Amino acid sequence: MSKSRILQDFKAFATRGNVVDMAVGVIIGGAFGKIISSVVADIIMPPVGLLIGGTNFSELKWELEPARVVDGIEQAAVTINYGNFIQTMLDFVIIAFAIFLFIRLLSNLRRKQEETPLPPPAPSNEEKLLSEIRDLLKEQ
Repeated sequence: MSKSRILQDFKAFATRGNVVDMAVGVIIGGAFGKIISSVVADIIMPPVGLLIGGTNFSELKWELEPARVVDGIEQAAVTINYGNFIQTMLDFVIIAFAIFLFIRLLSNLRRKQEETPLPPPAPSNEEKLLSEIRDLLKEQ
């Protein structure tokens, strides 16, 4: 297969509507995810942390081994950061729910649009003229 044929096939694939729509969706979804993550981390979690005793979820961890100095080199503590995991799970649930609501809204709008029938288009001048000719022929 020649290079030009491969490039032509790729161009046809990349410019197909579904691929472009999907790419736009991925980009918008990524930006939307960042917005929702900020809402969760900056708006929702501080009051939740306050309700459970002033705890910041992202700082919750289980220390397996404390930090230590070995041969003059400081080694960090070995921890399991379950608070970060909880934060990420809450981000995911809220993002999934927000996307669900958005898709549901779009589905409802699409359904309403399909339910309202469009009025038939007005006949063109040519159709009017043909109708008049037909009616005259019927009269004769």
